[in-house]
Amino acid sequence: MAAPVEVCHVACCANRAGGGAVAWGRGGLLAFGSCHDVILYEPAARRAVAALRGHAGRVNCVRWVRRRDGASETGLISGGSDKHLILWEWCGTLVKSIPLKGHAEAVCAVDAVYQSDGPDLNVLIASAASDSTVRIWSRHGSEAKCIEILQFGNGFVMDVCLSFLPGSNVPILACGGDDCKISLFIQQNGQFQKTLILPGHEDWIRGIEWAVYGGDLFLASCAQDCLIRIWKVCTKSKQIPETEDDSIRLKENVFTVKDTDTTYAITLESVLAGHENWVYAVHWQPSFSKDGSMQQPMRILSASMDKTVIIWEPDKETGVWLEQASVRVGEVGGNTLGFFDCQFSPDGTMIVAHAFHGALHLWKQATVNKKEWTPEVVISGHFNSVEDVKWDPEGEFIISVGSDQTTRLFAPWKRKQEAEVTWHEIARPQVHGYDMRCLAMIGRFQFVSGADEKVLRVFRAPKNFIENFSNITGIPMEKLCSHQSSDLPEGATVPALGLSNKAVFEGDMAVQPAEDEETFNTISNQYPEIYFQPLILTEPPPEDHLLQNTLWPEIQKLYGHGYEIFCVACSNSNTVIASASKASKKEHAAIILWSTSSWKKLQSLSFHNLTVTQLAFSPNDTFLLAVSRDRNWSLWRKQDSSESGPVFSCCAYTDKNTAVHSRIIWSCDWTPDSKYFITGSRDKKVIIWGQCDLSVTTEGNMLDSIKPCSTVLDAGDSVTAVNISHVLTPDGRYIVAVGLENGKIILYTWKQSGQEPVAADWTTCVEMENSQSHALAVKRLCWRHHAGRAGHNDQNSSEWLQLASCGADHCVKIFNVNRFAL
Repeated sequence: MAAPVEVCHVACCANRAGGGAVAWGRGGLLAFGSCHDVILYEPAARRAVAALRGHAGRVNCVRWVRRRDGASETGLISGGSDKHLILWEWCGTLVKSIPLKGHAEAVCAVDAVYQSDGPDLNVLIASAASDSTVRIWSRHGSEAKCIEILQFGNGFVMDVCLSFLPGSNVPILACGGDDCKISLFIQQNGQFQKTLILPGHEDWIRGIEWAVYGGDLFLASCAQDCLIRIWKVCTKSKQIPETEDDSIRLKENVFTVKDTDTTYAITLESVLAGHENWVYAVHWQPSFSKDGSMQQPMRILSASMDKTVIIWEPDKETGVWLEQASVRVGEVGGNTLGFFDCQFSPDGTMIVAHAFHGALHLWKQATVNKKEWTPEVVISGHFNSVEDVKWDPEGEFIISVGSDQTTRLFAPWKRKQEAEVTWHEIARPQVHGYDMRCLAMIGRFQFVSGADEKVLRVFRAPKNFIENFSNITGIPMEKLCSHQSSDLPEGATVPALGLSNKAVFEGDMAVQPAEDEETFNTISNQYPEIYFQPLILTEPPPEDHLLQNTLWPEIQKLYGHGYEIFCVACSNSNTVIASASKASKKEHAAIILWSTSSWKKLQSLSFHNLTVTQLAFSPNDTFLLAVSRDRNWSLWRKQDSSESGPVFSCCAYTDKNTAVHSRIIWSCDWTPDSKYFITGSRDKKVIIWGQCDLSVTTEGNMLDSIKPCSTVLDAGDSVTAVNISHVLTPDGRYIVAVGLENGKIILYTWKQSGQEPVAADWTTCVEMENSQSHALAVKRLCWRHHAGRAGHNDQNSSEWLQLASCGADHCVKIFNVNRFAL
């Protein structure tokens, strides 16, 4: 039997933790810290392979354990804000993990090497933390222990790097920190001795890395003084002292290793100036095996806060290090700051950069013109807690909103020649100035979203999006476009100092002046009003396109709430929107109903005393259900519509005497036949209530007839999200997904057997394993409304259902659930 649940897609991005949060292994896997997890991503297959869970705080640094013979790594080391390091063994699956505890503050940099290529595989690890120490660890077998602590007084070490002295097995450690100097430590008699200090940088050192080239050792360092320095360590032969001549030479720093009685000289090889802001990371291109020996290419990659990534290499004739003329890639536009980190792929044909907001950028070297680098498709996601996620009514894409102030749209990418479908972010309809809180779809290409502000904003897809959506998902335009598509705007742009996305029509796009015309450098020429450039896409857009060219125009603002919007819902006929805001008094806790045709306020429903946490219309649109922080729910029934729109009145509720929940009710949902509804609360209880279709008689009856139809289900932890599938199991049971505060997702089925509720009505089907579920609280669960998987056209005979989830761990996940296996 197939596994009942498989992860179809994970959307996430790297932590905003400075340099070192991204590492590209020789096996082709890109490892990066995302919230509390280490994500392993395979750029070739464009999918996340695994999430390694073990840290209890943000993961700040990740490194593959380097082997001296250049073979594929199997070890990975990560350090986090939980003050721990974890050494992971990865061979296609996670073999084991060893925690290293000892630091007193957050770990900010780590490096690890195998001490020999022999079978004993001892690993030497160096880690730096905010407690002003660098710890040296050694691993033998499955034992790992701290062998030495290097004290740095009240200074901080920003980066560490380990290597071996030329032609020996003597480990050398370089540390760069806020004293603007590089400290070199050499292991003698099993102890690391401070051997040399290299001054030169004029600001904090952000990154350092060793490389072995021929018989010499090279060290690249970068700092906040915008410069990169390259140092060379070579063996000095014991010759007769040179006669003093007047030639100008660089000063040599000389040191001797007692164990082997060898003398080494270190000189400054080059200073590279080209960046205009802090340089956060510098990395050598990985060495490759050629004719049985390791070859180190003389190429460096650097990432800076000036929004560029530069490749440097020495000039063929003069040997002077130069910035490769055309390889200066980076971001344009958007409210971004620059790059934290960068890495070469193992073969040097791709580079990845980690931007300030956590987004990854991937560029690939063109096969013909080697100096040309083109953007590639790479994983993306929110960089803060994801608050809400919804499927579109047709089940073709999902939209999510998060505390990172963005609204993102993910869809399956269908390639013409390949059978495989992968999910990608294809639009960022809203980039806001407030943390996003909730959203609801109004039909197919329209949504309303609420943020930590008092207004709701309504967005509609522009023409450019619908065309690109059609190209990427393979759904023909005829199916997507309705009759009024001709008057749709092309796209949207945010005016300077504005928060609203303004529609851009075909006539608005700036015409580029001809070459020979003189363009006066007016302010309006330097700062164009419209940044939007329509592009025809056949594959998911790269990050810098998402930043500014995929916004949706805002068509309406809805004013009426007195505090920040907390939840919003739309009726299934797309005629009414219900919304509620944060509240600590009854008058602010009222639910407001809006018409989607006139955008006028229809009605204010006052009942609850505190914030309404979720709203849900019944599938037949007869009822509106609200659950609240006051631990009660209220049910509103649609009366005969007036000219202005439907009128709702309260027909059932719980109060102090009838309430079952003893804590805030976080979430609610309806069964697909509108008979029952479900509530989930912080008190760990999940209850199904009903029946709502029996009591069409008088008001009084309705109140008494709605009572718990299920026994109280204890979910084991605070319930933060519940959702019921529109598709039942083959034997007619409701499928209920429950999300918990600890990140777990559990699938239950339920069916009423008799008049009285019995515990046997509930069956626990799947408790998702740790690595599949979220690392922090589940914020929202949402089933796709139809059977089948998006992008697969298998709705007729499909055993599959899809469940979207989002959590406080910055992740949006889509699960394929096999309903025949439940």
